[in-house]
Amino acid sequence: MLFPYTYVPHQMEKMQAFIDYIFHEVWCKAATGGPFGLNLFDANAELREVMEGFYYSDVAGADFFYGHVERIYGLFTALTAGQISQFQHWYQGNNNLESLCANDPQVHIARHADIAVTHKALGEQLAAFFKGLYSQSLLDLAALRAKIGDIDDHYHAFVTTNKAGKCPFCGINDLLGEYHSKREAYDHYLPKALYPFNSINFRNLVPACHHCNSSYKTSKDPAHKPKDPAGEIVRRKVFYPFSTAPHVIDLQVKLGHADIDNLMPVDIELVFGPANAAEQIDTWKDVYGIEERYRGKLLGGDGKAWLVEVLDEWRWKDETAGAEGRTPDKYLRDLGRHTEKSPYANANFLKNGFLRGCKDAGLFDPAVQPSIAP
Repeated sequence: MLFPYTYVPHQMEKMQAFIDYIFHEVWCKAATGGPFGLNLFDANAELREVMEGFYYSDVAGADFFYGHVERIYGLFTALTAGQISQFQHWYQGNNNLESLCANDPQVHIARHADIAVTHKALGEQLAAFFKGLYSQSLLDLAALRAKIGDIDDHYHAFVTTNKAGKCPFCGINDLLGEYHSKREAYDHYLPKALYPFNSINFRNLVPACHHCNSSYKTSKDPAHKPKDPAGEIVRRKVFYPFSTAPHVIDLQVKLGHADIDNLMPVDIELVFGPANAAEQIDTWKDVYGIEERYRGKLLGGDGKAWLVEVLDEWRWKDETAGAEGRTPDKYLRDLGRHTEKSPYANANFLKNGFLRGCKDAGLFDPAVQPSIAP
């Protein structure tokens, strides 16, 4: 992740607060709570109103929510105190996104598959419930929307604060902002297809460009390395999307040769830093296909256009005896300043790395001045 988002508090957080109450005060106390009924929600007046509205509704979304809460309550009644304690650790771990991303060994997390090993029926119900929570048909129900607000309003508040206009997961694609009538999709950073308990936690919901969300990340698991042939499960560090400690990723581009028209992906080496974030960077590259995408951009129209721009400036300077144009060194100095000020505008961070790689490969040597095929 090239830069973190600023977290934006919003009324929508109340949905996670409702789920917190259901988990801790209803499900985890099922053994002593008696028969399932609306009285179990009396201590949370707003949630009680929602549940009552759902109880008397024949809308599918209402039946989905109320029915799953009731069925899971019934399955929790059979759990021992030790098993309930384990579920509480899992619930807290899956919702402690910052510590989870840091791979804190004190944080215990669980995937649907982990729960199903010892609690098959309960695991199936939890999976269905938490996968279905982030559903427009549910979130748009009047009884619920009156309490938690609207996700489109959350997005507007989010992009009004986060004004970069670029996807922080790739840095090369725009995000729809406050002056657009549409919005980007929210990505479940820990995929709801894999993880229960946090599918409506807005610290796990991050706007991302279409390619990051739907083409590359899909349901990849940021918190675990892909299984090796032996099936070993290994946790890993990952950038926390709402970190309050900004980081800067260094990018150096090295070209294997100076024949720009015949460069292939294998000829481009991308070196990322800093070293103290190596594990997070490796995770980021894996999850979002960063190296493939950056090489594709450099070998596509953009890389060649950037190089032509430098060469044209150089030619104009020579042809006008310095009245117009810039030398490559002057161009790179100016670009370096622009990159420092606005690294993600016009993909400056990638453009700067590529053109410096071109210089290192000798493309700007006075004796060369290569011609570029159209």
